[in-house]
Amino acid sequence: MGLGQSNKASVTDDTEEVNFDHFQILRAIGKGSFGKVCIVQKKDTKKMYAMKYMNKLKCVERNEVRNVFKEMQIMRNLEHPFLVNFWYSFQDEEDMFMVVDLLLGGDLRYHLQQNVHFSESTVKLYVCEIALALGYLRSKRIIHRDIKPDNILLDEHGHCHLTDFNIAAIVKDDLRATSIAGTKPYMAPELFQPHEGIHPGYSFSVDWWSLGVTAYELLRGQRPYVMRSSTPANEILQMFHKVNPSYPIAWSLEMKTMLRKLLCIDVHQRVSCLAELQDLDLLSDVNWDTVLNKQLPPGFIPNRRRLNCDPTFELEEMILESKPLHKKKKRLARKTREQGSNGSPQNGQLQQRLNNVERDFIIFNRERSKKAVADTEVADLTTTEKNKAIEDGQNNNVDPAADISG
Repeated sequence: MGLGQSNKASVTDDTEEVNFDHFQILRAIGKGSFGKVCIVQKKDTKKMYAMKYMNKLKCVERNEVRNVFKEMQIMRNLEHPFLVNFWYSFQDEEDMFMVVDLLLGGDLRYHLQQNVHFSESTVKLYVCEIALALGYLRSKRIIHRDIKPDNILLDEHGHCHLTDFNIAAIVKDDLRATSIAGTKPYMAPELFQPHEGIHPGYSFSVDWWSLGVTAYELLRGQRPYVMRSSTPANEILQMFHKVNPSYPIAWSLEMKTMLRKLLCIDVHQRVSCLAELQDLDLLSDVNWDTVLNKQLPPGFIPNRRRLNCDPTFELEEMILESKPLHKKKKRLARKTREQGSNGSPQNGQLQQRLNNVERDFIIFNRERSKKAVADTEVADLTTTEKNKAIEDGQNNNVDPAADISG
């Protein structure tokens, strides 16, 4: 079903760069911030991935190239059980491609829209899994800045994976982020503080506020503060000080305490790191190694018999999309014939920006990186064993007579 291509295998060697031809396109499944997403299968390994593709011209016109490059730069240095991990990046004349882990369980926004009721125990596990991801990101000095149900994907077993790093920020040493970014209903109060000139700054605590909003919404089906993306910042700030979120009586005292600690307006009193969260009564019985190894079964398991996403994505790709992915090879070949190899329909300045995108694009291959690391480790181990053998040999070269006591 879906956007089929030839099944002819294409085995890649270590010197060949991964490209569009190495994947079979199966079907469209969603839209990312800067592009669309489809399911693909790598022809040589038969492994399944999600592939996000972003039109270069649209990215240039919308000044989004910098964010795309920043996301790639961040993700290439990350790998964690509760992240959507980055595997390959490549480009062609039209698009930039990012290939990442395939999570077939759908995002939490989709399940909220399907009126799924999440139990306390399920939300508790989600909080633990995302908290471990946030702890890892903090060790890498990264603030995600867009924690929300839309950016939390479930695998087929129901475990959480955080995605979408296109507005993430890297903070060095004890410096703070100052640019305002995020989705308003999930943004922490300190992001709305009035200021003159440069924003006073914020740090990792904003992600923990967003986690609190997300957990509350999963439990109740609505957010603790009712606001829209169009709500002015001054109204939002007043809301934080005038409105007290309600906590249903049916919720456990421990759950309500955790949510209040995460949704604390005073950033200095808010739970803002993994260690502080682990100290809460609700999580006192958690074996964190078990959580990290995905050995705790989630209370909600996505339906494996269907694709947990909006089916209209594939319809849009096949019928409404003016440049569908499955017709790319024929389209590019025709374009080359019509324009000639050096022809360009773009104006000079726009073409220069497109040329800069092609020049600066980051090619990435985690599979090759992993192999290189493994080969280095084997080489180091072999050297160590050789040195040990030499040392043992030297120790054994002792005159037997010296061991004979008189």
